[in-house]
Amino acid sequence: MIEAFTPWLEFLVCALLIGYAGQALTKYAAVISEQTGLPASWVGLILLSAATSLPELFTGVSSVTVFDAPDIAFGDALGSCVLNLGLLVALDALSRDESVFCRVDHRHVLTAGFGIILIGLAGLTIMTTRSGIDLTVFHVSAYTPFVILLYIVAIRATFVHERRLAITAPPVDAPEGITLRQAVLRYGAAAAVVGVAGGLLPHFGMQIAEATGWHQSFVGTLLIAVATSLPEFVVIVSALRRNAADMAIAALLGSNLFDVLVLAIDDLAYLKGSIYAHVSAAHAASAFAGVIMSGIFIVALLYRPRNRFFGSISWTSLSLLSIYFLSSYFIYLYDF
Repeated sequence: MIEAFTPWLEFLVCALLIGYAGQALTKYAAVISEQTGLPASWVGLILLSAATSLPELFTGVSSVTVFDAPDIAFGDALGSCVLNLGLLVALDALSRDESVFCRVDHRHVLTAGFGIILIGLAGLTIMTTRSGIDLTVFHVSAYTPFVILLYIVAIRATFVHERRLAITAPPVDAPEGITLRQAVLRYGAAAAVVGVAGGLLPHFGMQIAEATGWHQSFVGTLLIAVATSLPEFVVIVSALRRNAADMAIAALLGSNLFDVLVLAIDDLAYLKGSIYAHVSAAHAASAFAGVIMSGIFIVALLYRPRNRFFGSISWTSLSLLSIYFLSSYFIYLYDF
């Protein structure tokens, strides 16, 4: 009986370690930004999004190289994209005075638009590959170089756009009394903790799948995606405490861009062929859910909804929540 709960306990320990180390990553990323003079607008989009997406990176690479579990890698990355957009609901609920979509800047439309392109491309690649159109160069999908190029274009376009509009993001609340060298070393230590914990998640996820009879795509999309998204949740809570909703949303949207880049890295690391040809078609549901949710976010950002249900969340949040649960339920039905 105890052995049945052991994988769950080990999974929980890894999740807690990721959450704790994720908080440290964001703190020392802020110090590095302040000490190096990097633009504050890039803290959310580059430093924080990359820092909070390290669990997906380590989990994905270990899934395809050590445990031969590409479904867990894919489920984690795309599941995290959908969950990140679902966290907008938490942002809205925590925003007491008015809907968070009325408070943030329009500039996030650009990042969300690139997110639609990248996540949609991942979903389209899954569908075309599963249909027999498997374009590969050596063992890598022909789409992977486009994903990497699009990520670089997205980051550069966002930076140029903000500089052109002279947008200044809220400053990051960096702790004082820490040197750049100390921040880099502590950032590296936190990244190492995330690496070890994230690298072990696929192993425990596979044990849970075997014990419960659940499919790896379902475990990756829900359980592991939730665990690796803990740093994003830490970021949005701390950002709202400082009244910095723009930084929180930039981090969430930037994490989505980075998570799709993780898929490209997973494809490069998977030596048995294109990773898209070895994963469940159910992952396309997560990708298209991410596209729809990004579209809802863009509409809300332009429409600025002011009505709130139960005095806490807007119709946008209800729509995002509905799409999240519908996609999760579809994956459950598809796998079972």
